[in-house]
Amino acid sequence: MARADKVTAVAELSERFQSSSGAVLTEYRGLSVAQLGELRRSLGDNATFAVVKNTLTKIAASDAGVSAELTELLTGPSAIAFVQGDVVEAAKGLRDFSRANPFLVIKGGVLDGKVMKPDEIVKLADLESREVLLAKLAGAMKASLANAAATFAALPVQMARLLAALEAKQAEQGGGAESQSAPEGAEAPDGAAQAAADEGAADQGAADQGAADQGAADQGAAEAGDGGQDQEG
Repeated sequence: MARADKVTAVAELSERFQSSSGAVLTEYRGLSVAQLGELRRSLGDNATFAVVKNTLTKIAASDAGVSAELTELLTGPSAIAFVQGDVVEAAKGLRDFSRANPFLVIKGGVLDGKVMKPDEIVKLADLESREVLLAKLAGAMKASLANAAATFAALPVQMARLLAALEAKQAEQGGGAESQSAPEGAEAPDGAAQAAADEGAADQGAADQGAADQGAADQGAAEAGDGGQDQEG
């Protein structure tokens, strides 16, 4: 490979490392061209699978700031799956293909700058995909909104029942107070009778006051007469 081609290849690989959300390093020794094509198709739009040269890839990874832990694994026939979409889906595709084709060996990877071991990539593949998680989240939010709507819809009915219960309780208490204030068998006086009774009581009070005043006047006159008799004597 000419020097200019090497420089271009390194630049392209470095850009792939930087623009990808993850990269999985594999060894494909023993896989046919047809099988490699099948693997690429199984990854779909989530990842691109590229056969790379170890020396150039080490330089590109170093330029992109990839950990040396990953570049140390660049031995033998190497290929890298550069993940642009859902890393879980890409990990599932690689895991499932490696189970059906043992010649594909997952050697390690890097995800968001963190180096991952082969068993960690397999565990990542066991997780639910982003689409499934979003669907579950949407379902949970929909259920929560439905519950909230049902609660709000029930509030007017509950308030009406509460008000009815309070009115019944007040009516009960009011009836008890009236029965205690009125003697048994007696009817409460109406407004006119009550007014007449009040007026009679006022007149009686005035008469009693007049009598008291008259008695006081008579007492004064008697005392004055006694005083005059004593002076004449």
